[in-house]
Amino acid sequence: MIRKLLIANRGEISARIIRTCRALGIRTVAVYSDADANADFVKSADEAVYIGASPAPQSYLNIEAILTAASRTNADALHPGYGFLSERAHFAEAVIAAGLTWIGPRPEVIALMGDKRRAKLALKNIPLVPGYNGDDQSDTTFQAEAGKISYPVMVKAAAGGGGRGMRVVISASDLNEALEGARREALQAFGDDTLLLEKYIERPRHIEVQILGDSSGKVIALGERECSIQRRHQKIIEETPSPALNSSQREAICAAAVSIGEQIRYTNAGTVEFILEPNGSFYFLEMNTRLQVEHPVTEGAFSVDLVAWQIRIAEGESLSQQIFPAQAQRHAIEARLYAEDPASGFLPSTGTLLKASFSDTIRVDSGLGDEVFPYYDPMLAKLIAAAPTRAEAVRKLDYALSQLVLLGVRHNAAFLRRVLADPEFAAGEFDTGFIERHAELLADPQPSSTVWLATAFAKLQGDGANAFWRNNRYRPLKYTFAYGDTQRDILIMPHADSRFTATLDQQEFAVRTFPEQPLSLEIDGIRCHLPVEHQGDSWWVQTPEASYRLGWVSPLPVGVKQSGAQGSLLSPMPGQVVKIQVEPGQQVNKDDLLMVIEAMKMEHRITAPYDGQVAKLHFEVGQSVQSGVKLLDLLPSE
Repeated sequence: MIRKLLIANRGEISARIIRTCRALGIRTVAVYSDADANADFVKSADEAVYIGASPAPQSYLNIEAILTAASRTNADALHPGYGFLSERAHFAEAVIAAGLTWIGPRPEVIALMGDKRRAKLALKNIPLVPGYNGDDQSDTTFQAEAGKISYPVMVKAAAGGGGRGMRVVISASDLNEALEGARREALQAFGDDTLLLEKYIERPRHIEVQILGDSSGKVIALGERECSIQRRHQKIIEETPSPALNSSQREAICAAAVSIGEQIRYTNAGTVEFILEPNGSFYFLEMNTRLQVEHPVTEGAFSVDLVAWQIRIAEGESLSQQIFPAQAQRHAIEARLYAEDPASGFLPSTGTLLKASFSDTIRVDSGLGDEVFPYYDPMLAKLIAAAPTRAEAVRKLDYALSQLVLLGVRHNAAFLRRVLADPEFAAGEFDTGFIERHAELLADPQPSSTVWLATAFAKLQGDGANAFWRNNRYRPLKYTFAYGDTQRDILIMPHADSRFTATLDQQEFAVRTFPEQPLSLEIDGIRCHLPVEHQGDSWWVQTPEASYRLGWVSPLPVGVKQSGAQGSLLSPMPGQVVKIQVEPGQQVNKDDLLMVIEAMKMEHRITAPYDGQVAKLHFEVGQSVQSGVKLLDLLPSE
């Protein structure tokens, strides 16, 4: 029996495993880096061990530090969570060699299924996407094979997952650049730059099946999950049952997943991923030999605790005597909350969390700290709703997203709400290209008058009793705020009993404040609850429609700002330079690739905004950069 379990992970998955262990009576050990010292998951564990600096290679990817932590705390088991080392066979071997119980499949199975090429060659009677899985990794061979498959094709990392090392290639002229980028990204993420090619299926749906296997060879399927709402090949909304499958298709795809598990004698929890064509044909993509981010969807629909079953299987319990539901008992849906800006190409966001709270109406898995750092994946939390029907589950999730408060970083909650409300999604008629086809969903609406007024009155409250001191008592107080290129003046005149007249764009509003409830504001008789926080001159306002950051404009003269050198380009976020495509003196054309920066597990291409000549490079490959720093000087052509 496992008595103390170390969790070799962080964030919401660590917090989620701790909850199950507590219910089973198992003590937990968390490991943490500098960045996570104040995170919730560290505080909720029975013990916690510091394992290194914030960058993952120095902490969460440091096998020696993790095993030392297990030894120092006398842990007798280890759960890898997902991501980081969870699918590294050599890590599983090291854990077992250290005398710990490994919560996962056998290392040789991890190695087999982690190599997409070997995995497909090893399986029998399983439908596969047409492609190339050969040993010859030369660009010339890939060009020839892509021509045989016919474009468009998908370049994929053989050891990859989560969209890393993956490129869609439309024509032969783009293939070499895609191969180079995929190899570089795969080597950094997985330590293996082996690639494969697959036929790119037009308008596919992404379906995956949750399986459990025990040491006797028994394998069961707990339904499928629909994971087609994706950005950058990474899922953001998952649900079960899939609205795309009928009963016979569901039976066939689950049977294929079980067959794969039986063929490789799979133990513990795993996920078999398939791609579904519009005509109903499906193909095996890959297998994730670990718990998935979206496992709560299956738990909500089938009323099971998958982490508890992972532990029981690792302790030797058999599935043969257990009775699992034959089909989903409810509809369940999950949304991933990311620190990112959908309107800016889903650019990750970092910063201090000024205020964070979640609805108590549905399940929320989170492991927040007091800051969002650039070292890890930008996912902050998962919101999971379950109900008798799909429509009810979607409504519950939408309501919980509208109740969310998260101030201090940009996030995608409002975007998720717009996806849920889209008629195509509501009808269940979508595919993996949904987001690319619906650019209108990306941008938040402009701030309403309520947002401007709430910000002004929050600052008024912060300024205190002296805010209305002036020589002319009949002159209103003026606050000016900016949102992007838009600037607004709010004029406030006080009356008795916390009542005011506010003027915005020549329109007057009757406003009442409630000193005992500082977040409440009554505007023209309608009372609303609007969380507002600020950091310096940045004021964050949360509404059900979006989260906004407004800048306070000081009425004092600030002098003439020194403009940056013409042609300089700035880093969009903190990260690391992984590629420089140009050199000083080189002529470039608009949209030419200049640099590649990696941050939060994604690569970001810095391209030329105009024709010009590179005057100076300010960074080298491997160096870290901060948000807003000048990367290079690009002088415009005459």
